[in-house]
Amino acid sequence: MVIFIFQGIWLFIDDLAGKGLGLVIIGKFLFYYMPSLVDKVLPLTVLLSSILTFGTFAENYEFAAMKASGISLQRAMRSLIVFVTLLGGVTFFFANNVIPKSEQKTFNLRRNIAKVKPAAAITEGIFSDFEGTGEGMNIKVDKKFGEQDRFLENVIIHKKTKQGVNNTVIKAKTGELISSEDSDIIQLVLKDGNYYEELKPKANKDRRKHPFAKSNFETYTINIDVSELNDQDLEEDGNITTNKMKNVTRLVKDIDSLGKDNLSKVEAFSKNIITRMGAFPIKEKPDSTKVNISESYEKNIPLEKEENDTITSVDDILNSMPEWKRRQVLNTANTSVTGILSTVESKKEELQKRFKFYNSHILSLHQKYALAFSCIILFFVGAPLGAIIRKGGLGLPMVIAIILFLTYYFIGVFAGNYSKEGNIHPAIGAWMSTLIMLPLSILLTKRATADRGLMGDGNLIQRITEFFKFKKKDKATKK
Repeated sequence: MVIFIFQGIWLFIDDLAGKGLGLVIIGKFLFYYMPSLVDKVLPLTVLLSSILTFGTFAENYEFAAMKASGISLQRAMRSLIVFVTLLGGVTFFFANNVIPKSEQKTFNLRRNIAKVKPAAAITEGIFSDFEGTGEGMNIKVDKKFGEQDRFLENVIIHKKTKQGVNNTVIKAKTGELISSEDSDIIQLVLKDGNYYEELKPKANKDRRKHPFAKSNFETYTINIDVSELNDQDLEEDGNITTNKMKNVTRLVKDIDSLGKDNLSKVEAFSKNIITRMGAFPIKEKPDSTKVNISESYEKNIPLEKEENDTITSVDDILNSMPEWKRRQVLNTANTSVTGILSTVESKKEELQKRFKFYNSHILSLHQKYALAFSCIILFFVGAPLGAIIRKGGLGLPMVIAIILFLTYYFIGVFAGNYSKEGNIHPAIGAWMSTLIMLPLSILLTKRATADRGLMGDGNLIQRITEFFKFKKKDKATKK
C-alpha cells in the first residue's frame, strides 16, 4: 500500500505541491485515495503472502512433517481456503460500497482545492479558466513563485464577453495576487504590459475595417470576486459521477438506460441518413383490392397489360438524359454524398464516445466481481507455487510473485482498454486476467498435491535432453 501511495503522490503532484495546502487537506486526500488502490494492492498481497508462507513451510520441511502425520496439503490449506473465500466476499463488499465513495470524495477534493485556493487554479504553461469567478477570463503564466505562488511571470489574459467570445487580450511581464482573509476580493496586479481590445462597431461597413484599441500600462489592477468560492466546502459533493463512483445497483440501472439511449440515437441517425439518401425506399404493401391472376382467369376479368421496365442500370438513366441535365444530376449526387459523409464522420466521434462510456460501465460492473474472484484464484496460484519451489524469504518468492502479478495486471489493463474501445466485450475484458490465471492455479494445485516439480518429474533441460536421446535411439534401432 505504501508503494502505491507514493505512486499516487507522483501522479497528483501537480494538484498538491506548492499550493499552500495544509497537512490536514493532504492527509484527507491520501486517506480518500487509499481505498481506490485496493484493486491493485490486494491481489499482489494475496499472491505474495501465500508464496512466502508456503515457501517457508516447504523450506523448513513443515509439509514433510504434516504428510508424515497423515495431514495432506488440501487439509493444511483448508483453513486458509475458508479465510480467502471470506476475504473475496469482503473484497466485493469493499469494491461495491467503499471504493465508489472513495472515488467520489477524491474527485470532489481535487476539484474543490482549486476553488478554495485561486492561485492553485492557475497552472503554469497552459490557459486556466476563471469563468467560475464571474470575471470570465482565461489566464496563462509561464512561472509562479513566492509565498503561496502569489507572484506571476509573463502573464497572458483573455477576457470574455457575455457571449463567451475572447475580444480582449492583456499581456504583462509580471503579476501579483493580493488577497485578504476577511475580503471576498482578490486583486490581480499586473505590471509593465499591454492591453489589446477588438472593437465591434454597430455598422457593418465599419466592422470590415476590424478596428481595435491598443494601450500600454505600468500597473493594471483586476478585481476578482471569489465570494462564492470562499464558501466552498472541500468535501462538497458535485453532480458529476463516473462509472467508478457507482455501485452494482446503480451500474445495472445505468447500463440498461445507456444501452437503450444509444440504440435510439443510432436508429434516429440511421433514419435521418436513409431519408436524406432516398436510396432505400420502403416497399409498399400489395393492394388487397386488386384481383390476382387466378381470379381474373376464372371470372374472365381482363387484366391490364404490364409493360416491362426498359431501364436496367444507372448508365441507362444517365444516357437517357440530355448532357446538361446529366451534369446537373451528377453534381447534385456528388454534393449529396459529400454532405452525408461529412455528417456521418461528425456523428461517428459522438457515437464512439457514447459507446465507450457505455462499455466502461459494463467493465466496472464485472471488475467488482472479478476482483473478489481474483483473490481466490491468486491464492491457489501462490500457495502451491510456494510449496513447489520450497523457498521462503524475500528473494526468489518475491521475484516470482512480482512477475506473476505484473502479468496479471498488464493483461487486465490491456484487456480493459480494448473493451472500452469496443474491440472485445467488456465482460471478457474484466475477467480475462482472472480466467488466464485459473488454469495455472489448477495445474499448480494438482502438481503440489502430487508432490511433483514445477516442470515435471525432472527439470526442463533434463527432459529435453532425454527427448533427443530417445530420438537418436529410435533412429539407430530403425537402421
